[in-house]
Amino acid sequence: MRFMIIVKATADSEAGKMPSVELMTAMGKFNEELVNAGVLLAGEGLHPSAKGARIRYDGAGRSVIDGPFAETKELIAGFWLIQVTSKEEAIEWMKRCPNPFDGPSEIEIRQVYEMSDFGEVATPEVVAQEAALRARL
Repeated sequence: MRFMIIVKATADSEAGKMPSVELMTAMGKFNEELVNAGVLLAGEGLHPSAKGARIRYDGAGRSVIDGPFAETKELIAGFWLIQVTSKEEAIEWMKRCPNPFDGPSEIEIRQVYEMSDFGEVATPEVVAQEAALRARL
C-alpha cells in the first residue's frame, strides 16, 4: 500500500522561514531510516503558496489564481510518499518523525489509490494503458 504523508503548512512555512540546522539534521536521519527500511518512494518540501498557482476548472473553462492562498491550515508544506503494508504501519513511521516545525504541527496520512481499487471501471485497456505509462517513468 502506498500512502501520501502530507505535512500541513504553518504561518512560518508560508512566510518562507527555513528550518534550523538541527531540524534538517533530524529530518535527514529520519529520511535515511525510511530509505534503509525500503519504504520511502519520494519526499520533498514545498515553497510557500505565494510562489504557486491554482487552476480552477468549470466545464471547458480554465482560470488561473496566483498565490498566496489564505487558509494556511489547509496548505501543504511538504510530503513523503511511502510504501508500507498498512495504515497502522504508516502511522507508526510518522509517529517517529521529528516535529516538522518549531511549534505545533500536523501531518496527514492518505492512502494512494491503486488500479485494483477502481473495480470494474479499471478495464483491461485502462490497466494496460496505466502499466505502459508507469513503465516509462
